[in-house]
Amino acid sequence: MEEENVILVNINDEQIGLMPKLEAHEKAVLHRAFSVFILNNKNEIMLQQRANQKYHSPSLWTNTCCSHQREGETNIQAGSRRLFEEMGFKTSLKELFHFIYKAPFDNGLTEHELDHVMIGYYDQNPIINPDEVADWKWMSIEDIKKDMLVHPEIYTVWFKIIFDEFYHFLENHKV
Repeated sequence: MEEENVILVNINDEQIGLMPKLEAHEKAVLHRAFSVFILNNKNEIMLQQRANQKYHSPSLWTNTCCSHQREGETNIQAGSRRLFEEMGFKTSLKELFHFIYKAPFDNGLTEHELDHVMIGYYDQNPIINPDEVADWKWMSIEDIKKDMLVHPEIYTVWFKIIFDEFYHFLENHKV
């Protein structure tokens, strides 16, 4: 299987090249990414637990899904594609904001991403892809915030960063 490329960008989110995903994470090069938050009618977030065999952050809890856009794909198309691949359902997504973050992993890789954060709504159970996802659950925004303080080690590095941005966005905007 050929390794997927990520889209290298400048701080203005303008494409400046392509690079294999692993190489971009080894070199900590800024690239385009997205994070999807799915909420239900109780305002709970659908969290996923990453599959045990993932090459980084296995078995950790994170937002509903996240990944990288493919060349020629819009942010919404990419989010919808990956949501279906990982969680087995489709729903409308809306982009809320984007920001840049840099987060090193214990294994020497680094996420350096211009992350497009999206929201969608869904009230049913997902049909998880076991190659990508070990488990899932609904959790209130406030419970996630509290649990991250008590058990930070069970969450992905990027989710802690992205959740904080998402939380503050929701405080300041009506979605």
